[in-house]
Amino acid sequence: MEYFVAVAEEANFTRAAQRVHISQSGISAQIRQLEHELGHPLFDRSTRTAKLTAAGAAALTPARAALAAAASVQEAVDDVVGLLRGRLRIGMVVGCTITPLFIAIEKFHSDHPGVEISVQEGNSEQMIDAVGSGDLDMALVGAAGEPPDWLGAMTIASENLVALVPLGHRLAKRRRIAIDQLDGEPIVSMPAGTGIRATLDIGCAAAGFIPHITVEATAADTVADLVERGLGIGVLSASMTAAHRDHLSAVPLTGIALPALLAVVWSPSPSPALRVFIPQVREAFERGAASSSP
Repeated sequence: MEYFVAVAEEANFTRAAQRVHISQSGISAQIRQLEHELGHPLFDRSTRTAKLTAAGAAALTPARAALAAAASVQEAVDDVVGLLRGRLRIGMVVGCTITPLFIAIEKFHSDHPGVEISVQEGNSEQMIDAVGSGDLDMALVGAAGEPPDWLGAMTIASENLVALVPLGHRLAKRRRIAIDQLDGEPIVSMPAGTGIRATLDIGCAAAGFIPHITVEATAADTVADLVERGLGIGVLSASMTAAHRDHLSAVPLTGIALPALLAVVWSPSPSPALRVFIPQVREAFERGAASSSP
């Protein structure tokens, strides 16, 4: 059933075989055996695309239901005996090292070695969409204002934006810089799809202009280095500028209604593994906050 559904969804025996991690000849043999048992061909093999026959199309929905039922049986048994299996797919914003998340992953892996864990970096907006569609279970993302209300979420940090300015720049000695003073200035920024960039774009739009982005960089250190080399004014969150204040001027930006957030978001329909992982993530971040408090 799993192989049949894979071929139906991929419309290709080779891609389906790669998806379920067996050889193409193996998946073809299994499909032929299933067709023999059902007494009808499930795929039209006369073209390069594996197209469902009428019988195959009729079989697809109950096949998916059968697989879901089988998974539910396994989950029910695992819940009773305290075991977890399956996968936990975690996304993380590019260039962001957050120790509490790694601590939570370490503990979860130690407690539940039967769960396969994958971690990938990506664009915040794309990862939010991936969590919503089920392609990711959880993601650490940047956002402007509140995280989407249709996802589970926990805010890790909420900060205002700061302009990172070369020491010789005319704005370097200001106590604060209004957002509209960046109109026409060359800006070194995080790329579109990040929380900081979204906050910047929203603030500039409210002030009536489009920011003049000269260079985009995904890492705060890279933004600072480019600013120091004279490519423009950097825009980062307050904490991101801390390591660069000895050779650059960090000036708070005013006139932006929304803060830049760092948040953990997760699927509104969590798997058994995710249901166990969420409280471990909460605990890791709460401990991290407590240990950093004065």
